[in-house]
Amino acid sequence: MVHTFAAIDVGSFELTMKIYEYGGKKPMKEIDCLVTGLSLGADTYATGKISKEKVEELCHVLSHFARVMHSYKVEHYKAYGTSAIRETENSQILLDLIETRTGIHIDTLSNSEQRFLDYKSIAGAGNEFLSALQDSAAILDIGGGSIQISLFDEDSLVSTQNLMLGVLRIRERVESLGADPYRMRLLEEELIDAQLLTYKKLFLSGTVKNLIVMDDYISGPVSDRAGKLGQDHLTRKDFLELLDDLSTRGTFETARMVGVPEEKVPLIRISGLLVKSLSSILKTEKIYAPGVTLSDGMAYEFAEEHKIIKPEHDFEKDITACALNISRRYNGSRSRAETLRKISGTIFDAMKKASGLTGRDRLYLDIASILHDCGKYIAMTDIGERSYEIIMATEIIGLSHHEREIVASIVRFNHSDFIYSGMGEDNCGTLGREGYIKVAKLTAILRLANSLDRSHKQKLREVKASLSGNELLLSVETPQGFLLEEAYFPEASEFFEEIYSIRPVIIRN
Repeated sequence: MVHTFAAIDVGSFELTMKIYEYGGKKPMKEIDCLVTGLSLGADTYATGKISKEKVEELCHVLSHFARVMHSYKVEHYKAYGTSAIRETENSQILLDLIETRTGIHIDTLSNSEQRFLDYKSIAGAGNEFLSALQDSAAILDIGGGSIQISLFDEDSLVSTQNLMLGVLRIRERVESLGADPYRMRLLEEELIDAQLLTYKKLFLSGTVKNLIVMDDYISGPVSDRAGKLGQDHLTRKDFLELLDDLSTRGTFETARMVGVPEEKVPLIRISGLLVKSLSSILKTEKIYAPGVTLSDGMAYEFAEEHKIIKPEHDFEKDITACALNISRRYNGSRSRAETLRKISGTIFDAMKKASGLTGRDRLYLDIASILHDCGKYIAMTDIGERSYEIIMATEIIGLSHHEREIVASIVRFNHSDFIYSGMGEDNCGTLGREGYIKVAKLTAILRLANSLDRSHKQKLREVKASLSGNELLLSVETPQGFLLEEAYFPEASEFFEEIYSIRPVIIRN
């Protein structure tokens, strides 16, 4: 059976809707694409709000998208707003107005969610781009409001950083300085170089062989030039020749050459400068431009969730790798984190049916185990509070703000007293009732796991967990003294029993 899905990207400079078909000869096939230029970001980044005129135009375009979806008999759709919507002061009022006027519900993506979907779009782009990640590689994801630089080594995410160097933001900032066109170009280049050199000092060591560029600006010209050369990439020398070629032409001629509206040409130039600067810093050999977009990532995720395709890349591993990198930055103990992950995972699996928790919840517990005491980097007192602050201030690729708050709260209450007052059924704070219950259940598991390695000496050779009636039997094997663990176990056990009505029992082998 053939199914249809529409992916709507309410971006900073364009509105895009792609319609996909699933179940034909290809598991996933794009059958139509509508793009309308609308610079929402110019308003948001300059004034904090989108003008009434642009809201009217936005609703007009989305109403047209709705009619097109109806003509294709689209069964499912997803619409996402990125930084232009995310940073608008009245975003919730705006989104309600749009849904009332057009019938289209728009969810706002956090930066980490948006970049994660962008990475998923690469997975659907072909094996040559996935193979580029097998070596040392960087993904440069260029948006209107910011860029994301993610470093990979042998298909494993090493680090990811967000910088406020989006093409529209740079353009608005430089234009506000009132410089002439020649000085504007110099200012753009200096602004980019200054921030990327700081990034280099803080986060880079060594060179990176492959650079994968994702954007709506320079990717088209890069892909076209690579195709003319009979390659799937450009060398850095080829790329610099392309930039020189573009810079010698006027705006009108460049627009004709690359097939874009004239107003997009300055953004192509800024995007090219970003690629030029980063590839120079990384000493990149090859530059890839798969030409995929956020909409492609949305379509890939839909196919993944409905088991239409089987992912070749382990994306949850990237989320865990991001957490490990944060732990490393704050001098976390890798061996201690691995011990907590193993024990807490064993308890989670034994409690899965009784707890009502999901596989996604296990990921939260895993990340909380990795970051369980990152706050000690700031102070050895109030570790829970300091850890909470670090996690809430640090992006974890693939997690929404709400999910990050769940993880941060688990870590917080692993060290601090659990808060009951003000977080009851009708008032659960920003977590909401469901989030609050998840935090309570996962905190109980992490506290129990923590009590079994209270000495931080990884004494346990093996831990097994099984449910027997109203008891959780924890079979432990340890050749060393277990005195400190046995002393702390009753307190953790009491909280666990309060949450689950199941009593943990230690059985020593």
